[in-house]
Amino acid sequence: MEYVQERIATLHDFGDADPPAPTDRAAVIVPMTERDGASLAAERVFSKLAAVDPREVIVALRATPDRLPAVTDWLSTFDLPLSTLWCSTPEVESVLGEAGLDGPGGKGRDVWLALGLAASRAEYVVVHDADARSYAETHVPRLLFPLENGYSFTKGYYARVENERLYGRLFRLLYAPLIRTFADAHDVPILEYLGAFRYALAGEFAATAGVARQLAAPRGWGLEIGTLGDAYYAAGFEGSAQVDLGVHEHDHRAVGGPAGLGEMAREVSAAVCRAVESEGVTPAYDTLADRYRQTASSFVDRYAADAAFNGLDYDRADEHDQIGTYAQAVEPPESDNRLPSWDRVDLDPERIASVATDALETALE
Repeated sequence: MEYVQERIATLHDFGDADPPAPTDRAAVIVPMTERDGASLAAERVFSKLAAVDPREVIVALRATPDRLPAVTDWLSTFDLPLSTLWCSTPEVESVLGEAGLDGPGGKGRDVWLALGLAASRAEYVVVHDADARSYAETHVPRLLFPLENGYSFTKGYYARVENERLYGRLFRLLYAPLIRTFADAHDVPILEYLGAFRYALAGEFAATAGVARQLAAPRGWGLEIGTLGDAYYAAGFEGSAQVDLGVHEHDHRAVGGPAGLGEMAREVSAAVCRAVESEGVTPAYDTLADRYRQTASSFVDRYAADAAFNGLDYDRADEHDQIGTYAQAVEPPESDNRLPSWDRVDLDPERIASVATDALETALE
């Protein structure tokens, strides 16, 4: 246990922190895909949320029509003020196209759709995933507490230790060393900000409605870093906080494959590069991957020492192999197809909600 403050306010759990928080003035966004429905992790998340008593829970759902009955029936079993926002219906995509916002879907777009709706209905907005097997009813109050006490953006952090092993691989082996690589070459404040978060890839964050409307969103897996990049401008060092959410157990992804960590690494790396470029920096992309690989490799010795100190299993060769995979993703970002912040969009989020609800009801008839 420690109590060290970072460059941003860091709120620790010294035991069983359960601070008072304005849950009745908060909308909680939970992005889900059809495969999350009725899983043990999601079952725990929604059961615990019922004890939190938020103003509203918005499920940002990406699902095919044939899976809707099973998922919505399951969601209806929870005692929650719950709204299902069917993000992947063609009707929603059509409305986005009319507004000039057409493009690929993904987790980032789903959360963005729900952010606009939540920020129009509640004073505070909380976002968290549905795959945490260790989810507790204290998570939402902890994320909200700073917002009632002078801060406008909050990020959760936690340890990823399971089955006698260190996890959080994309954060440990890609994000942290990539930020360090950039910081060694460029002295810009946004890098200090991005590096101050203990688990920058956490899906758990909260914001005032005003800040939520200022968050643009990558359409896919770069959501967490894109959010931080915008929070730097919307909330800054003094308006940001991070809170201790304990030890998390999540579902694990393979490194390879179309939905694996290697593919996610490409979007995370692109989001980091865009954040750096936003400060007027022109990175030396021709050497960036090699510099990242060298920095990341130096981290392996430290992780190995930490694992040995705690009696954990640690596979150095596998960690180095992953670094090699992630290095292939460290390259200049492609064209920026992020969704703009809601305060720059001429689109009523309630129209999105209405269209999604009508499509959902029609599909369930």
